[in-house]
Amino acid sequence: MTVNRLRPRRSCLAVPGSNPRFLEKAQGLPADQVFLDLEDACAPLVKESARHNIVDALNNGDWGNKTKVVRVNDWTTHWTYRDVITVVEGAGPNLDCIMLPKVQTAEQVKALDLLLTQIEKTMGFEVGKIGIEAQIENAKGLINVDAIAEASPRLETIIFGPADFMASINMKSLVVGEQPPGYDADAYHYILMRILMAARANDLQAIDGPYLQIRNQEGYKAVARRAAALGFDGKWVLHPDQVAAANEIFSPSQEDYDHAELILDAYDWCTSEAGGAKGSAMLGDEMIDEASRKMALVIAGKGRAAGMERTTKFEIPES
Repeated sequence: MTVNRLRPRRSCLAVPGSNPRFLEKAQGLPADQVFLDLEDACAPLVKESARHNIVDALNNGDWGNKTKVVRVNDWTTHWTYRDVITVVEGAGPNLDCIMLPKVQTAEQVKALDLLLTQIEKTMGFEVGKIGIEAQIENAKGLINVDAIAEASPRLETIIFGPADFMASINMKSLVVGEQPPGYDADAYHYILMRILMAARANDLQAIDGPYLQIRNQEGYKAVARRAAALGFDGKWVLHPDQVAAANEIFSPSQEDYDHAELILDAYDWCTSEAGGAKGSAMLGDEMIDEASRKMALVIAGKGRAAGMERTTKFEIPES
């Protein structure tokens, strides 16, 4: 089957599965994606009840056009298989993806793929509909990220998990997402680019992880702008106040979106028979060609996914 794996994910809202009030409130927030969490946000004693809270919320909640994801516990725990079975059997038709944390090898993704396929076949669901999001949270996962990114056709995103990653490499900082003291360059640049290259080589989205200082809006925006500048598709939000910032930062400006659409229209016209079947043309003072078209497709695609509308119209140049 064909599934659209490139869903909007500018803002990915974390929601504790153990908190029914938060599960209800999240439905009305303008986040592109919500992930209902069974892992770090749930204490061990409430993980089982949280599974049932999530099933109920997915089946009976009004999530609009949001991408609906459940983060299960990682394969090194004894909770994972029951997380997947309970959630997918109970709410599979109303679920878009399973997020797998602390992925270290491609085999862990393949194991989840196999389990999902067995559940879908047993329950009579569409096989392959439910996607997988893989979270990279330690050095081994980063070293194996290329193999992880091509491990399953269900994969939709590669996600950076900064908190566990910082701990795994003994980074000298207690502020998640901030630069460690004593290092003048960007300590996350290699990590983010490594994830981004693996994602893009396999037509996946790349998502930046959380910024835990939820009252520090300027700090959140600075970290989000770094990821957006590199080409990431979105970032986690832990608080409703971070949603609007993520949606804005990971969307193109109106001017850039309009310009991208104009480039696409102009290139389509100039390469047509009516436009002279030319390989390049002028758009105002700018020469455009096939490379321009590819760059414009990226910006236009992000704008369309964000629901943006054009404010300009292409006009065929006079002969």
